[in-house]
Amino acid sequence: MYTRTPQQQASDGLRHDWTRAEAEAILALPLPELIMQAQQAHRRFFDPTEVQISTLLSIKSGGCPEDCAYCPQSAQLEHRMTSERLMPLEKVLAEAIKAKEGGAQRFCMGAAWRAPKDRDLDPVCEMVTAIADMGLETCLTIGMLTPAQAARLKEAGLDYYNHNLDTSEEFYGQIITTRTYQQRLDTLAAVRDADIKICCGGIIGMGEGAADRAAMLVTLANLPVHPESVPINLLVKVAGTPLADAEGTDPITFARVIATARIMMPASHVRLAAGREAMSDSDHALCFLAGANSIFWGDKLLTTPNPAQNRDRALLERLGMHPAPGLAHLSNHTTVTA
Repeated sequence: MYTRTPQQQASDGLRHDWTRAEAEAILALPLPELIMQAQQAHRRFFDPTEVQISTLLSIKSGGCPEDCAYCPQSAQLEHRMTSERLMPLEKVLAEAIKAKEGGAQRFCMGAAWRAPKDRDLDPVCEMVTAIADMGLETCLTIGMLTPAQAARLKEAGLDYYNHNLDTSEEFYGQIITTRTYQQRLDTLAAVRDADIKICCGGIIGMGEGAADRAAMLVTLANLPVHPESVPINLLVKVAGTPLADAEGTDPITFARVIATARIMMPASHVRLAAGREAMSDSDHALCFLAGANSIFWGDKLLTTPNPAQNRDRALLERLGMHPAPGLAHLSNHTTVTA
């Protein structure tokens, strides 16, 4: 059984010194023990019946120069998506209003840039400010950022920035060659230095092994501050991509990753992100038991399908769960940071 000593507990109540051996041991725990430990970690910081709701909108699709093996926008695809112009402000705001009326607390926007130019940020900053003024939390995922760009987004009112690691550093080169792992870490550092919260996770089912999953979680959990949101994506196999015929990931293996993320980063929101369309209600329930407490809802996640909002509402009601009213931790833990 996995245990930890008092000396391994950081002053903020969270650990930042995990080893790969520890993470692999947690992943391999008997499932009842793993779920119990994840539930204990979850209840330290959250109401286990609450689920944080976000909505994700692609504000610019296509034309990406990256070669990510899982992505239908990849530059290496013969028939990749046609490049689109940035969505106009009024259309973005209309989608944000729909998201808020539908119960979302956070509105996330993604653009298919490797790294935005400074001039690209002009309309994006305008979107961020307008959406923040609506009372929604704001999140962006638009590629690599410089420290100056991150500071500018913070000034515009950005709350969160998403920049996933995708997988372990060792396996990363088999998935992406146009951007290094260190460049991803550099963007995360620039965002954190700008006092923007981090949304960072990875993708399960790309051919990686258990050791790669453990290594990715160790990298996340050993950041100076844990990501406030940790999206765990299940690979969506898109025709024409190099991973279109990847072997599937069974629900128990996926739930193990969720539970391990919860144990290692107990104060973070662990989000079920891409791949939910292929998950059954029972799969979702297992992941919630494993410590997931955040989802995207809406018909699409950037370019891939997502369960209909009414299906999610019905499922939460059947489970006796509900959308969280906000993102504050439980009152007796407000001094602990994720």
